[in-house]
Amino acid sequence: MSPLPSSPLALVWPAREHLPDYIAALERGWSTDNLRGAAAARDELAQIAADPAAFLALMDDPDALGPPATLPDGTQRPRIPGLRRWIWDETGFAGSMGLRWTADGGPLPPHVLGHIGYTVVPWKQRRGHATRALALMLEQARQRGLAAVEITADPDNVASQKVILGNGGVLVETFDKGAAYGHVAGLRYRIVLRRHGMNDLPA
Repeated sequence: MSPLPSSPLALVWPAREHLPDYIAALERGWSTDNLRGAAAARDELAQIAADPAAFLALMDDPDALGPPATLPDGTQRPRIPGLRRWIWDETGFAGSMGLRWTADGGPLPPHVLGHIGYTVVPWKQRRGHATRALALMLEQARQRGLAAVEITADPDNVASQKVILGNGGVLVETFDKGAAYGHVAGLRYRIVLRRHGMNDLPA
């Protein structure tokens, strides 16, 4: 059994002892999928009920062994390597943060809108959770060897834009998300990841 975090906010490896809080959030209508919403929440509740161990195993999938990813229009695409961590504060589950990358280190496929996606449960928003959790996930990206990450936000989601900017994000472009996402506009940000070590020391 993995220990629960003692710090005010942490990213935890999803484990069985965390499931009751996660299930409670899904039952309140929250979902990691901002577009599919309640339908995605129902899907995850069904997966947990059928086989909780298998559901938890998919939270860490560096070899992309999981099932195809379902896009908002219902189409499916091959899964790419990724992991998910749950945001945990002093009162329990606070949200979810995912990291994705390509096996060969190349650009993300067009249907994957960014390396990192995140969502905080509505009843714990406006507490700085997303900003702090993103900083922790950027460290995970460094450990995976990523030199930079791309993160996208909707043009009207000012709160998410502030989270990205607060972690060093730079706006790269406004882009069309593509047919699977209804051809709506998105903002693409880039965060360059500095590696810790001798190169960080002054000359």
